[in-house]
Amino acid sequence: MPGLLNRFLPREKSFFDMFVQLGENIHAGAQALAELLTNYTDVEAKAGHIKDLEHTGDEITHALLTRLNQTFITPFDREDIHELSSKIDDVLDLVDAAASRLVMYRVDRVRPGVADLAKILAAATGQVAAAVRVLAKHDHILGFCIEINRLENESDRLCRTLIAKLFDEEKDPVQIIKWKEIIEVIETAVDKCEDVANVIETVTLKSA
Repeated sequence: MPGLLNRFLPREKSFFDMFVQLGENIHAGAQALAELLTNYTDVEAKAGHIKDLEHTGDEITHALLTRLNQTFITPFDREDIHELSSKIDDVLDLVDAAASRLVMYRVDRVRPGVADLAKILAAATGQVAAAVRVLAKHDHILGFCIEINRLENESDRLCRTLIAKLFDEEKDPVQIIKWKEIIEVIETAVDKCEDVANVIETVTLKSA
């Protein structure tokens, strides 16, 4: 009976395409942040590009939620669609927050190791993008989630190391405040990738 019902009320396939767009967009944003911190030039222009990607992500998320409200049969639970789109959007919000702080705080040079933290974030978003590409088929999807969890642990260790060095090496309290916040924002973005992975695992297990 469920199969017959789905034949007459086909599931909306465009949700998967929109999740792919969201995944690729946050990966582009994280890569742009890593490139900015690695090659610290034209900071305002590069931060502006990340802001544009964040706006694009907001537009895709809005379109996805609008489609959700208009669709009777969804490919998986409505609350999971809403939560997954929200968690993915959170990642890019934090990427934009980190880039914006570099401009707002008038950072003139990047502390050693911070670019490495951003590269871990870029790797984690790459795994998110890979996972949502196979969300419809669940092919090897849990492997991507496991790798995201590993990257989150790696980022957590590096974050603690960077903050410890910051307090050991920096004497200016203003610089300590600035860099501690920037480092923690980047690490929180990696945490949000793990939140995305947790939702994807939930969706996959429900569909098993």
